Amino acid sequence: MTQYQKLNDAVHYVVSRCRPDDLGATKLNKILWFADVAYYERFGTSITGDEYVKRQFGPVPKHVPAATRELEEQGRIVSREVEYFGRPKREFWALKEADISRFDPNAIAIIDQMIEWICNGHTAVSISEMTHDLLWDSAEMGETIPLGAALAFRNAEITEDDIAWAERELEALA
Repeated sequence: MTQYQKLNDAVHYVVSRCRPDDLGATKLNKILWFADVAYYERFGTSITGDEYVKRQFGPVPKHVPAATRELEEQGRIVSREVEYFGRPKREFWALKEADISRFDPNAIAIIDQMIEWICNGHTAVSISEMTHDLLWDSAEMGETIPLGAALAFRNAEITEDDIAWAERELEALA
C-alpha cells in the first residue's frame, strides 16, 4: 500500500462516478478539497490523508498528480488532454471498479454530495472562484493550507447573543 492509498482510492472513486466530460482536473481537485473539509468538520480528520497547497486555481491536494499517474500505471484509470472552449482540459475515465473498502459510509456520502454539487452544479471556473476566499488569499503560493483553517474562515452568522457577549467583554476590558 502506498503512503497515499486513500487519496488514490478517493481519486479513483470520483473518476468512476463522474462522466469524463463533467470532470476535469480542476473539478477533481475541488471535489477532494470540499469533501475533505466537510469530513474534517464532522470527524476531525480528512478522507484522503493528503495535504492541500495554494495554487493558482485554489487549494489543491498536493499528491493528486502522483495519484493519477499511479492509477494510470496500474490500469485503473486513463486520462487524456482535450480542448474545451479553446482551453486544455484533462478528462478521466475509470477502467476498473473503484475500491472503497478503506472508507466509512460517511466518507462515501460526503464525496457523493460533493460530486453531485460540483459536477452537476458548477463549471471549473465557478467552483474555482468559490475557493478564492480569505483563506486562499492569506496563504503564499505553494504554502500548505491546513484543513482546520478552512473552518476558521467560514462565514458565520452573528447573533444578538454574540453581540451582547462582545459588548460585555469590551466593558470588562474598559
